[in-house]
Amino acid sequence: MPLFTRSNQTPDRAGAATDEGLPSADAEDSTPAEPAARPAPPSDATPGKPEGAAAVTQAAEQEGAAAGDPLDAGEPADAEEPTDAERPTAVTETPDTDDTATGDTATGDDEPPLAKDTDTPAEADADETPATTATTAATATTTEVSPTTADPDADADATPDTATPTADPTPTTRRAILRARYPVAARVLSWTVTLLAGALVVVALLLPNKLADFRPSEFARIPVEALLGAAVLIALPRRPRLVAAVLGGLSLGVLTLLNLLDIGFNEFLGRGFNVVLDWSLLGDAQSYLKDSAGEAGALGATVAAVVLVLVVPAVMACAVVRLSNLMARHTATTTRATLVLSTVWMTCASLSLQVGGVPIASEHTAAVVRDRAARVKATIRDERGFAKEARADAFGNTPGSELVPDLRGKDIMFTFIESYGRSAVEDPIMSPGVDATLDAKTKELAKAGFHAKSGWLTSATYGGSSWLGHSTFLSGLWIDNQNRYRTVTAGDHLTLTSAFKKTGDWRTVGIMPGVQKGWPEAKFYGLDHLYDARHLGYQGPKFSWSTMPDQYTLAAFQRLEHGKKHDKPLMSEIILTSSHQPWAPIPKTIPQDQVGDGSVYDAIQKAGKKPADVFYNSTKVKQEYGKSIQYSVTSLIDYVVKYGNKNTVLVFLGDHQPMARVSGDQASRDVPVAIVAHDPKVLDKITDWGYSDGLRPAHDAPVWKMSAFRDRFLTAYGSTPHPSKG
Repeated sequence: MPLFTRSNQTPDRAGAATDEGLPSADAEDSTPAEPAARPAPPSDATPGKPEGAAAVTQAAEQEGAAAGDPLDAGEPADAEEPTDAERPTAVTETPDTDDTATGDTATGDDEPPLAKDTDTPAEADADETPATTATTAATATTTEVSPTTADPDADADATPDTATPTADPTPTTRRAILRARYPVAARVLSWTVTLLAGALVVVALLLPNKLADFRPSEFARIPVEALLGAAVLIALPRRPRLVAAVLGGLSLGVLTLLNLLDIGFNEFLGRGFNVVLDWSLLGDAQSYLKDSAGEAGALGATVAAVVLVLVVPAVMACAVVRLSNLMARHTATTTRATLVLSTVWMTCASLSLQVGGVPIASEHTAAVVRDRAARVKATIRDERGFAKEARADAFGNTPGSELVPDLRGKDIMFTFIESYGRSAVEDPIMSPGVDATLDAKTKELAKAGFHAKSGWLTSATYGGSSWLGHSTFLSGLWIDNQNRYRTVTAGDHLTLTSAFKKTGDWRTVGIMPGVQKGWPEAKFYGLDHLYDARHLGYQGPKFSWSTMPDQYTLAAFQRLEHGKKHDKPLMSEIILTSSHQPWAPIPKTIPQDQVGDGSVYDAIQKAGKKPADVFYNSTKVKQEYGKSIQYSVTSLIDYVVKYGNKNTVLVFLGDHQPMARVSGDQASRDVPVAIVAHDPKVLDKITDWGYSDGLRPAHDAPVWKMSAFRDRFLTAYGSTPHPSKG
């Protein structure tokens, strides 16, 4: 029987080492050697582990393997060979023994157990037989290549090759010890984490991009992407499998983030996130948060967004890797399950089976990816085509003398009321107060000698991005994204406001309380002078996003421009912002002679409601939105009644509908538009438009695209088309 030592080798390599480096029993003298001092029996501790840890680790590994634990240290068949530090330490055997080695040196039945050797190492070496000497040398060799170092303060009785090291247990050992100590808790925790990883992946694959679609049936489907991914991971070897799992998890994490952006954009703007154009809007969103929730709130939201961007892909990658490791350890079971689910998916797809109105066989993620790719291609094509469209203009070459001749001598006011949409006039919660205000103000106008007609326009934007609505209305082009806006404002396309400037017969001004920095677009709109928030003299508090109340804005317009004598009539573009979300706090109308520099609004602002008390309650937010529209309409009509004259012509409209939480998930993009004039001839020019009498448009009043208004308005008031072809 060969004499060998158990070293830090795999079993096969240990056998090879025995054959090549140790003498066999046949090579020795057949006469038994005299009893000699033997080295101390090796400890049951493995180098690098504390006393007794080897047995505990072995028990934990056996228990984990038997239980099918997802955290089991065992690798699949294609796992790499363990390192030297991970291999078990061999034990020394002697010939002629039937006992199984357990870490102590085995002896024959007729030989009593040897007492612990107390000789010094030198004495032991002097008395060893050749076999014992070879065994000791092999053991010493094993000790020399071990990554651990013997403790210099070890027990004096321990021989150098069996001294217990003092290194701390490795993380794998600690985990195994904890498993052995708490096996039930370890299994429960392991399976819980695995189930959470699976649920995370499935939810990510089925995640809707609209809040209205969040219902249980959406998550009771079979995603085909999961089946394809499982098939790929099962087929790959270990290293390619890990790479594929990490890349797949990161990609799924990025798609999840884009879905979350879609949810936010659909909720606020009524459309999905455009991966080509919409990154610039994130800065606007941060500015909105800063104005609405303060610097601390904006900073917290920014930090949360950054953490989300970093954590979601990382967690998704870890989840996919964990699931791939589980599939690799249970390849046969996973293969059968994948085949069964694939068969079920194909059956459900063929029969169009549904649950809760949603197909069981899901291709949601693949459809989302295709949709994003199509939108990117459409955006790139649109960018090239729109530049040519913007250069073509039906009135591009019309001389100033032939533009709006029927409005000569009139003071024209183009006024936008923020978020004034069709829902304000027709929603059962908001419309009672808004409609009553519109009807009451129509009567006040009539008493002052004014008359009004109203209809509907379909805005190019929804829930926000007001500048897209403004530019669409004034330019006569459909400006529904940021790229189109940049393209048109960089050119010289004729706008309603620049048409008045082109005549040379009007002074053109802009009143822009929402603009708080340089605004180069003023030149495109043909404005002789721009008054932004910095130039209106307001000394009062902000009302969330709105920099000042509408009543003050109009009072400043009267003080700075309209109330002064000019050698020309006035054409003004005015933006009213008090009805901007989050609709809390809302200003109150006060006597005109008390407006002053706006400091009077301090008490009103402090007494108002907080955004957090309103914005997240669907009923309250609708009620407060309705009140804000009432306030803006009241401020505007009160101004016209007080300061208007026989030459005043007011055109006012909403720029877009409010966000979906207020306007409704299936709301249109329609906004009211009204024309108010003291001179009846002004309204006679638009009789054929079919507009309703008064400020409140009828439900069936004409609906035009907002981009159609410019040409209709210019034509109605005598402008002659002279096209430019671009």
